[in-house]
Amino acid sequence: MAEVFSAVGRRKTSVARVRVTPGAGEIIVNKKAIGEFFSRDTLRSIVKQPFELTSTTGKYNVTANVDGGGESGQAGAVRHGISRCLCLIDASFRGVLKKAGLMTRDPRMKERKKYGQKGARKRFQFSKR
Repeated sequence: MAEVFSAVGRRKTSVARVRVTPGAGEIIVNKKAIGEFFSRDTLRSIVKQPFELTSTTGKYNVTANVDGGGESGQAGAVRHGISRCLCLIDASFRGVLKKAGLMTRDPRMKERKKYGQKGARKRFQFSKR
């Protein structure tokens, strides 16, 4: 049986459980083909980025379960998971992926709304009188 490499990728509030197996390069996200799941070309290219950097395009099949967040966050989470899996497959990929910034979990999150304010930073209009 072919070896299965699995990892968790995160971005914003999205969490992706990614499984990478040797294969023909099929990418399935939440039981749908990548073209069906991610509507924009930019999101599809974000998901495929780790394979292009490590020149392993078409060598591995990816199955990912993504939950939470929006489309962009989910694409980033899948990319993070794939990058982690590729490092498990071959440790020499780590340097290339780290240099491209794909190994670090992007910490940027939405800031919470504060009480007595309109939003996270925006205030209600100040009235002197």
